[in-house]
Amino acid sequence: MDIISISKGAEYGHSNIEDDEYEYDSDIDVLMEDEQRGDDVDRDEKIKTSVVTPGELVIDDPIWMRGHGTYFLGNETFSSVAGTISKVNRLLSVKPIRGRYEPETGDHIVGRITEVGQKRWKVDIGAQTDAVLMLGSVNLPGGVLRRKSESDELQMRSFLKEGDLLNCEVQSLFQDGSASLHTRSLKYGKLRNGVFLKVPSSLIVRAKNHSHNLPGGISVIIGVNGYIWIRKTPEDSNAGNSTNLSKNAAAINTKGQYNVGNASVSITRLEEESSWEIYSDVNDPISRSLRDTITRYSNSIKALAFCEIGISVDRIVSAYDASMAQVDLGKLIDREVMESIGAEVINGEKYRGQ
Repeated sequence: MDIISISKGAEYGHSNIEDDEYEYDSDIDVLMEDEQRGDDVDRDEKIKTSVVTPGELVIDDPIWMRGHGTYFLGNETFSSVAGTISKVNRLLSVKPIRGRYEPETGDHIVGRITEVGQKRWKVDIGAQTDAVLMLGSVNLPGGVLRRKSESDELQMRSFLKEGDLLNCEVQSLFQDGSASLHTRSLKYGKLRNGVFLKVPSSLIVRAKNHSHNLPGGISVIIGVNGYIWIRKTPEDSNAGNSTNLSKNAAAINTKGQYNVGNASVSITRLEEESSWEIYSDVNDPISRSLRDTITRYSNSIKALAFCEIGISVDRIVSAYDASMAQVDLGKLIDREVMESIGAEVINGEKYRGQ
């Protein structure tokens, strides 16, 4: 009788030479994948922090797609401007350090009227071309929902004329890159009671809100396009509304009946007056102390721009506090003083761990 013996098979990878070679090859593949992944991580980190000049080689890998500020030569990607490299998936682009503002939908900006046309205004926003503000994209007296008539078109210059500054938002972009603006929200409109300031748009730190109230009764509108408006903080409109409501409530007699004609102002008239106030050219009286405060904030922002520090509301307040060491406002624009203000702002952020 034949005896059948059953023996335990060798473990996977040690049964024979072929299995050993298979295991060795698998290890090689894993090591190569890890090295390749590490190279990609290193290359991505290098791309995120690189600063290039015009004509400098960005990368020699043809797998990347060419974006703004780059050009192809052979299978290599070169930079056409001086700036930082931005990477989105496989798209490479170079953001210029200095250059004109490129509008994007939803940007909160400040502009200046340059021309009054047919049913539209041309607005200077610091871009390659002037933006367009249509007559139907603004709030006009008589309510925000009424249709624009021919009389409104004839009165366009009484609303906004050449040289007026306004606070607006980019609504859409045309094919040539120009922007279409709108001022339909109550936080937009004509600007008064302040001073205009221009800084490079690349220094503006994008945030959710670009309109802020600063200490000292001052408000600032930081336009994404580099146009900044510093003004006296407008009075709370709710206070005026509450006064009118109290007057309207007084028109109700003790029996709960409303006496016609005894109210302060009708709702339609109230909307009309508030709308006309938006387009007023008369500035409110501003005290000397508020003027000095506006000047100090303006010179503080100039110091940040001189030191090429990103401009945000926190840094503006920090620069303002640093400028309090100088009593003479005129000395705030001296080179040494601006450098000391910028250094103090940076040191303060380092101390706070920012």
